[in-house]
Amino acid sequence: MRLFLLSGEQLSELAQLPQDLPDTGYLWVGLSREEFSLRSLELQLALQRWCGAPLVDLHVSDLLNVQLPSHFDYTSWYDLMVFRRLATVPGTEAPDEDAPVSAEAIERSLQSIDTSPVGFAVFDRVLLSVHPGDCQVRDFFATRLGQMHEGRDLRGGNRLPTSPADLMLRMLNHMVDSYLDLRRLLTRQLTGLQRQLFDPHSNFREWPALLTARDTLTRLEDVCEDQRSAVQEWLDALAEWPPAQDARADRERELLRVRSRDVLEHVERVLSHVRRLESSAESAVQMHFSALGHRTNNIMRTLTVLTAIFLPLNLITGIFGMNFDSLPLIHKATGFWVALSLMLGVGLGLGLFFWRKRYLSSKS
Repeated sequence: MRLFLLSGEQLSELAQLPQDLPDTGYLWVGLSREEFSLRSLELQLALQRWCGAPLVDLHVSDLLNVQLPSHFDYTSWYDLMVFRRLATVPGTEAPDEDAPVSAEAIERSLQSIDTSPVGFAVFDRVLLSVHPGDCQVRDFFATRLGQMHEGRDLRGGNRLPTSPADLMLRMLNHMVDSYLDLRRLLTRQLTGLQRQLFDPHSNFREWPALLTARDTLTRLEDVCEDQRSAVQEWLDALAEWPPAQDARADRERELLRVRSRDVLEHVERVLSHVRRLESSAESAVQMHFSALGHRTNNIMRTLTVLTAIFLPLNLITGIFGMNFDSLPLIHKATGFWVALSLMLGVGLGLGLFFWRKRYLSSKS
């Protein structure tokens, strides 16, 4: 568990839970889900001392549930946000650009996608965040807050979050932006599959990989839709907060709205990209079958033309092969050459006719 006190432009990390809240600033308590389960009683008593109300039992269960979708809830004392992250498992190697795309490679890549939920309980002066055991968000922001405090943050401004809600929104924005790495992974895999689908000399057999990729995109779309609904509900609840007491508080409230809309815009951008990838995969499959049908039609057209050319030749040979003694040319020395010339003429004439009609060309 990591505990930080933010007061204005001052940041300090505490070793243990304080007995009472400081006169100014707010506390950020960040811990893993396993640690929250072990220390829930201690945290509930601390929240009772600090804020006058502990977490509701149902919300404690939500924070401990690893299968819970993204959602938002609120009480008179705090707001609860559960947000499923989109990230790759730490330690996962980037896919080799030159490696062939196969069902096994797709399966390994998709297993590296992690959508574990991160929970936030936002009080007036306390932010409680519950993370997965391998989540890097807490350590990232602990380091970044220190850089902001020292004026060394290279990613943006050096202004520390002014409230628990502000800090939560910055974490949400970071989790949404972490989709960029995942986007590169999915785009590379789908691009490889599409190349195999459109290769006329390739006998495509990676249908399990393609189905797995489409199922993953559908699952990510559901995650993004839940994220958007949760942020939208947070915006609606933010609009119902009581009016600010002074101009400074009103400006901070407006900044919260701006940052919330920015998070919502990022979520919608991710959702749009996931839907584009899903549509691209579906279009690739349809184009593959269209190209396959077009090649089949060309093959059948060529076979039909060849059949039409040889059909009259078979008729001629059939006539001269009949067992009659009085057939024309049958007893003449030049009869064979006359029949052969007739067959060649008919064959070449029909071939020229079908070629002029472009029945023997791949360009129709």
